[in-house]
Formats: sequence, structure tokens, C-alpha cells
Amino acid sequence: MNPEPPEEGKVMGFFEHLDELRLRVTRSVMAIAIGMLFAMLFTNQVIAYMKSSYGERLVILGPADSVVIFFRVALMLGAVIAMPIITYHLFMFVMPGLTAKERRWVFMALPGTTLLFLIGLVFTWFLLIPFYIDFLKNFQSDIFRVDWTADQYISFVTSVLFWHAAAFELPVVFYVLGRMGFATPRGMIKYWRQAIIGIAIISAIITPTVDPVTMSLIMGVLFGLYLFSILMTVIAIRINRRRLKMAGG
Repeated sequence: MNPEPPEEGKVMGFFEHLDELRLRVTRSVMAIAIGMLFAMLFTNQVIAYMKSSYGERLVILGPADSVVIFFRVALMLGAVIAMPIITYHLFMFVMPGLTAKERRWVFMALPGTTLLFLIGLVFTWFLLIPFYIDFLKNFQSDIFRVDWTADQYISFVTSVLFWHAAAFELPVVFYVLGRMGFATPRGMIKYWRQAIIGIAIISAIITPTVDPVTMSLIMGVLFGLYLFSILMTVIAIRINRRRLKMAGG
């Protein structure tokens, strides 16, 4: 049986957290699986479109490479389709025992997180991917012949697209945290140095190359998102204060 949602304000034990984790992961995986089945209807068209950024026919070396590539892209598309559900269950696990009002805020934020994720996909595909491809193809091209395999290229592109787009959800996440009282503009400004360290770590993880120029570019994008997140918490705090005044008469 699935565990019931935690009561408001209830403190969960260790095994209750494990059970809650199992529930959230299972439902997220089911959502991805359903999205993947739907995405398989147009996966071939997406692969052909992704190849266009490379500009040449890709090489496959193994007999099953084309099958692996097909399902890898379908999996990424399924995760994109299921992103609202994944985000919701992530919130529900990280902050159990939310009140009914706080759960409503999470639901209201789902369209925003989805929109920012899609904006991140578009931004990454049209601005960052061409930069990455051009840099990698031309780096020491006088020494090495560029002849990427389909598996390596598609794996690179899908990973970059997904994780870069996920980073764009940051402002809405902080907006929800601000509405719940867990994040404030003053606190975010106060700890900006720690935020830069966190941004540097995230940039090092999601940057596909090891050169400092590309990493600095990603850090700039993430820091811009962090500044936008501060603005979102300002809006959240003002909304909270306005509603408290209205409630107080």
C-alpha cells in the first residue's frame, strides 16, 4: 500500500522518510516511463534535428548503437514531458509535512518551473550547443581529425540539454521557498559568496568541457538566474506581507 501523505507539521522518522522516498521515486519513474512511451512517436524526428547541429552524418561503431541512441533520446524526452510531476514529487520529498496552503503554492509553481525548463532547453540548444560544438570541433583541429560517433555526440547533447535546462528552474524554486518563508532576499544577498561557490561547483559538473572560458560562461548564466531568484523572493515576500495585512483587517 502507498503511504498516506504526511500530516501537517508531522515529524517523520527514518523509515517513514525511506518509504516516502520510495513513493516519490516510483511515481516519478512511472511518469517518465509514460512520457517516454509517448515520446517514442517522434523520437526519430528529434534525433534527425539534433544531428543538424553537428552538420555531418554521424558514425556508429556497434550493431546496437542506433537502438541505444533511440532509447536514450526517448528517455530524455520522457523526462522533459514528466518534468512537472518530477518537480512536484521532489518538493514533496524535500519538504514533507507541508500545509494545505503550501501544497497549493507548489501546484501553482509547476507551470512556471515547466516554462523555465523549456526556456532553458531553447537557450541551451540555440546559444550554448552551437558554441560548444564549434569549440570542440575546432580545438586542435590541425592535429586531430574530428570524427565523432553518434553515441558520443547524442549522449553529449542530451546530457547538456537536460542539466542546463534544469538549472533554469532555480527562480521558481526560490519563489516557492520565499512564499513558504524558507528563503528571504536579505539572506540570499548576505550569503552571496557561498552562492558563488555553489554556482562554481554546479558549473564544473554541468559544463561539458574543461576550459575556463566555457565554465565562466555557465557561471555567468547561473549567477544571472540567482539574481533573478532574489527578485522572485522579493515578490514572494511582498505577496506574503500583503496577504497578512488583508487578513489582519
